Amino acid sequence: MTTASGLPVGRVGFGAMRLPAAPGPAREQALAVVRRAVGLGVPLIDTAFLYGWGANEELLAEALHPYPEGLLVATKVGIVPSEEGEGWAHDGRPEKLRRQTEQALRRLRLDRVELLQLHRLDPAVPVAEQVGALRELRDAGLVGGIGLSEVTVEQLTEARRTAAIASVQNRYNLFDREHEAVLAQCEAAGIAFLPWRPVAAERSAEVDAVARELGATPQQVLLAWLLARSPVMLPIPGTASAAHLEENVAAGALRLTDDLRARLDRAAAGA
Repeated sequence: MTTASGLPVGRVGFGAMRLPAAPGPAREQALAVVRRAVGLGVPLIDTAFLYGWGANEELLAEALHPYPEGLLVATKVGIVPSEEGEGWAHDGRPEKLRRQTEQALRRLRLDRVELLQLHRLDPAVPVAEQVGALRELRDAGLVGGIGLSEVTVEQLTEARRTAAIASVQNRYNLFDREHEAVLAQCEAAGIAFLPWRPVAAERSAEVDAVARELGATPQQVLLAWLLARSPVMLPIPGTASAAHLEENVAAGALRLTDDLRARLDRAAAGA
């Protein structure tokens, strides 16, 4: 199915963050993994300027251009390199967002990016100015949908006063539901929810038990739980392994009964 904005929810997408972009055998394997994702019918590939400061976007273009019909490539702007902290900083100034978008289009070899996301809202710039800059890019035909990442209910509400929001990308999985209220708002508004870190790091005896009963892996169970959790869910697990990619995509066909979902929820509540 798709949301009102046309995003293909209810299936497993692909997060490109883990793909190595430096020249060599690892890059060749990364190119093969991306092409395999398309061959498996992955509907959306998620990248960002932050991932290698543009190198990840260039990798996708090398692997896939000209892009096959029906594939949605999403990227993110609003982050710049920094010598302090974690190596990045916010920059949501409208002129910077426009420049980053134009550069992303060149690297991806696109005339229009179908989903452009603010990687983080810049606390130093009014939300209306940041989202307004992306709305202008959308109105100019350079952007399809506008997405946000790591936002609160209040921030999402404020952003929607300036422009229609197509997606939200927040951290969320069976054991980490800090953004439950944001997911509820997305459901009510028909906004796609792209959970990053969709596979919890925690090991759970109950998840392992359910996986054994279904003849699946724990990772597949966690992805299947997400897909069953909400009709606007679009998980984007990342991997540099073709085998893991195939495993993740296969989770889309895994069906959890109400009893199995209840067991998983109880396990998460007791964790």
